[in-house]
Amino acid sequence: MYKKIDSFLMKEFIVYIIILSIGIFGCGEKAMKTTDQNRPIMSLNDISTTAWQKLSQQRIYFGHQSVGSNIIDGITKITGSNQATKLNIVKIDDSRAFDQPVFAHEDIGKNEWPLTKTKAFRERLQSGAGEKIDIAFLKFCFWDIRSKTDVEEVFKDYKETLASLKEQYPKIKFVHFTVPLMTHPTGITPAIKRIFNLPVEWDLDNIKRNQLNRLIRSEYGGKEPIFDIASIESTLPDGRRALFSNQGNDYPYLVQGYTEDGGHLNQEARKQVGEQLLTMLARLSETL
Repeated sequence: MYKKIDSFLMKEFIVYIIILSIGIFGCGEKAMKTTDQNRPIMSLNDISTTAWQKLSQQRIYFGHQSVGSNIIDGITKITGSNQATKLNIVKIDDSRAFDQPVFAHEDIGKNEWPLTKTKAFRERLQSGAGEKIDIAFLKFCFWDIRSKTDVEEVFKDYKETLASLKEQYPKIKFVHFTVPLMTHPTGITPAIKRIFNLPVEWDLDNIKRNQLNRLIRSEYGGKEPIFDIASIESTLPDGRRALFSNQGNDYPYLVQGYTEDGGHLNQEARKQVGEQLLTMLARLSETL
C-alpha cells in the first residue's frame, strides 16, 4: 500500500514540476530579463552618398562560415534594392579578385575548430592578397565556441595572428567580430534541468561565447573597429536585451525571433545585421 502511495506521490510531483516548468519557461522571451541598451543603432540613411562611393572603391575581404553567408545574403538584398549602396560582392577562390574594388568573401577553416579559421585567414592574406586589401575581417561561428572550448587559447591565437598580420600589412584596416550567439533553450526538458541545477548544454555554450566576446571587447574596444554581432543578435527592436542568468551572472543570447533553427539568422535578421555591417564599413571607409 505504501509503495502505491509513494508511486502516486512521485507521479503527482513529476506532473507538478512539468506544469511549473511550462508556467515559468513556456513563455520564451516574455520571461527574459532586460536592460537598457546603449549601443547606437545605425541606419543606411545615416550614411552620405560620398561615404557609399568611398566604400565601393575599397578592396574588402571577409572570411567566414554559415552565419557569415547569412550576413552576405542580407547585404546582397540591401545593395540590390538601394542604388546608393552598389558593391561588387564576389565569393572567391583565389587572390586575383582583389585586383579591383571588391567585397570578397569565402568560407574559411572548419567549424568547431576555430584555430583553422585564423590559419586560413592568415594564409589568404599571405597568398598575395594582403598587399591589395584595404579592409579585412574574419568571423568565428557559434559552433566554434562550445562549453569545452579553451577560450583563452582561442583568444591568444586570434590576438597573436592579428598582431602579426597588422605588422605585416600596416595599410589594412582590420575589423574584429564578436562571436555569434545561439538562442536560450526553452521547454520542459531544459526547464526541469534548471530547476535541479543540471547543466543545459546550449546555456554553457553561450557562456563560453560571451567569455570570448568580453575578451575581444576588452582588448580592442575604443582602439580598433569592432563589429559586435553578438550585441545586435541579443537586442530586441525596442532596445531591450535578451539575457539569461547562470550562477548569479547574466549572459546575452540570440533573440528567438531572429532565427528559425536557434543559430542561423532568418531573412529579417540577415538584413538587420547586414545593414549594421554596411553602415559601419561605410563610416570606416571615410577614414581610409
